[in-house]
Amino acid sequence: MSDYQQYLNERDKLDFLVQKGYRINAVHEHLDGASVEFFHPSSKKRETLQIGTANARKYFSSLLIKQNLGIK
Repeated sequence: MSDYQQYLNERDKLDFLVQKGYRINAVHEHLDGASVEFFHPSSKKRETLQIGTANARKYFSSLLIKQNLGIK
């Protein structure tokens, strides 16, 4: 899979969880990319995504900034 296709796949997974009401709870950077932990406030469920591409890491960073500033 090309890097761009992998980015699109990771971006879609991030968007899906955000649309379901999940919020980014924690980010753990490592040599293979980052693990992004999501938390759903009402159901108390947790999900973790492994993000490997640099563009997807930039994308979830922008989502985190929007979340913290309260921007929809």
